[in-house]
Amino acid sequence: MSREELQASDSGGTEADPAAKETTDACAPEGDAAAPGSHPGGTEEGAGSEEAGDAPEAWDAPESGDDPDASAQAGAPSIEELERALEEARVEAQTHRDTSLRARAELENVRRRAERDVANAHRYGLERLVNEFLPVRDSLELGVSAAGDDADAARVREGMELTLKLMTSAFEKLGIEEVDPAGQPFDPELHQAMSMQDGEGREPGTVLTVVQKGYRLNERLVRPALVVVAK
Repeated sequence: MSREELQASDSGGTEADPAAKETTDACAPEGDAAAPGSHPGGTEEGAGSEEAGDAPEAWDAPESGDDPDASAQAGAPSIEELERALEEARVEAQTHRDTSLRARAELENVRRRAERDVANAHRYGLERLVNEFLPVRDSLELGVSAAGDDADAARVREGMELTLKLMTSAFEKLGIEEVDPAGQPFDPELHQAMSMQDGEGREPGTVLTVVQKGYRLNERLVRPALVVVAK
């Protein structure tokens, strides 16, 4: 090859280099931009995965129904309801207190009346007995006045029989029962033996004679009958 051809060849290669450089420079930015990752798409996905892994998990706020404080506040009574309940309780307590005071006062009145009745019973317990025996005394006084100095035995006897009849009636009203066991079997619960005699055909233990009658008050023995009993 001649010298001129060599020079032409060199000059052509030199001129071609800037073009190639421009081409390389034009492509370089794109390569440089993609340099951080050989695959642009893969780079974004990896970055997204990395960001998702590093970011803290979001905290879900509890709903109002799941909040314990909110539930407690929702179920708690209001101030007005509490005040109304308190007022009702006060009224009920006052009612019970008034009832208790009235019951206590009534019991105290009953106790006082009972004490007064017992005292009156001790003081005036014989009032009924006195009222029943007053007619007997009146009859005796009338009999004595009517007999006088010249009274005969018949008139005195009649007056005494009338007085005895009045006394018997008074005894019956008072529940006093006469115990006269003549001819009856001896009863140690009601009779008191003074002596024993031959019965002359009577069964042993039979009351022959009543020395003094006995009396019972409402089935309770007041005085036993004094009797003579057959052997």
